[in-house]
Amino acid sequence: MINQVYKMAAPTLFVTLIGVTVRSVLFNSFVSSWLTDRVEISTPLTSWKSMVEGLTLLERGISPYAGDTFHETPLLLYIFYYVRSFSPTLVPVMFVMVDLMTAFILHKVATRTMKYLYNLQKREEKSYASGVDPLLILSSDVISIPDLAMAIYLLCPYSIVTCVAQCTVVFTNLTLAATFLFTLQGNAVAATLCLALASYQSLYPVTLIVPLAMHIAIIKMQGSQDKAVNYQSPEAVRSIMLTGAIFFFWLACLLGLSFLMLDSWGFLRSTYGCILAVPNLQPNMGLFWYFFTEMFEHFRTFFLWIFQINVFIYIAPLAIKMREHPLFIMLVQCILIAIFKSYPSVGDTTLYLALLPIWSHTFHYFRNSLVVGVMMLLASLLAPVLWHLWIYAGSANANFFFAFTLIYNTAQIFLVTDLVFGFLRREFALKHGMEPLDEDGNKRPIRLQ
Repeated sequence: MINQVYKMAAPTLFVTLIGVTVRSVLFNSFVSSWLTDRVEISTPLTSWKSMVEGLTLLERGISPYAGDTFHETPLLLYIFYYVRSFSPTLVPVMFVMVDLMTAFILHKVATRTMKYLYNLQKREEKSYASGVDPLLILSSDVISIPDLAMAIYLLCPYSIVTCVAQCTVVFTNLTLAATFLFTLQGNAVAATLCLALASYQSLYPVTLIVPLAMHIAIIKMQGSQDKAVNYQSPEAVRSIMLTGAIFFFWLACLLGLSFLMLDSWGFLRSTYGCILAVPNLQPNMGLFWYFFTEMFEHFRTFFLWIFQINVFIYIAPLAIKMREHPLFIMLVQCILIAIFKSYPSVGDTTLYLALLPIWSHTFHYFRNSLVVGVMMLLASLLAPVLWHLWIYAGSANANFFFAFTLIYNTAQIFLVTDLVFGFLRREFALKHGMEPLDEDGNKRPIRLQ
């Protein structure tokens, strides 16, 4: 028994040790200060230098939100204020601990999700078509995939550099991971609190309240015993409305607490106003900065609405088409947020990359895996090179750097479209077979275009 427990815990301990060691070594090297300046990692909203400036202003009795350089939330500002007042050396430790907490939570998320999907598959297996074994979740996946999810988060280069650069997106990732966990547990109060913290920190996660409320309704109505849910029933409507009300209550409490800290609502303009209006056009890995640098001012408001609506508009069709799979909707929405938010960084990809193995049973129908991998690798390696040629060497221009941000985001778009296609195609194949019959009753293999 002891040997079995040791064998199960050994990979987790080994990965944890490597993750902590790599982060600790990089924190104590010149790489840390270099990464802090990288525009691929830090944005005007999440930069550690911006946080240091805000803390300096606060220490001198000046409101950090009086100017236009600080865009963090008051709650995170005061957390770092008290941590630095106690001991500045605790700040790197804090970032490493937050990453570790996120990784362990993701391990639990993957464990619960795999058990949920595996049990669901067992209940419906009798209705599946014959010959669909390559599409089924294996019992071994329930054990191995949680370890893989944790390893991806702790060892992913994007996650490591985000932590070492002390980018505050790690706190958003922590709250989102906790949101997934409490949603799986059916704990509406804790799930909505964590989602409110994530939305308070970066606004866009507010869209996740829709699938969160849907999954809570499934658990409350049927105890996860059946995936078919009538969302128009009074019980479902009441559950969804209650979950939404709790979420907005928590969000109002957080905003009210911020007001009490500062005795002013000025932080709203500097935080959410900056996210929505995009006044700072510092280059990053997103799509906004280049377009709005070139944009005529009288067109700016129109295209600002067009760009911003991309994060919010897809939640409605996803909720309608995949209403029986709200957990999958949450993952897809996390990817869409990472693509279309106004100030993205590589740290925004770390959460959904760790959760992707949970849905590895959809990979059978992926069409662009190699393309996505190569594009992400090229963008990660060459974007810093083109930035140096543009800013320091003067032998390139903004078009060169933006070309690789386009490659980076196009790769994510290919990934999310492949993921949705693979999921829907698998659902169809489970019911009709991997080689469905034509009108004459003959097998007609489906050829993916």
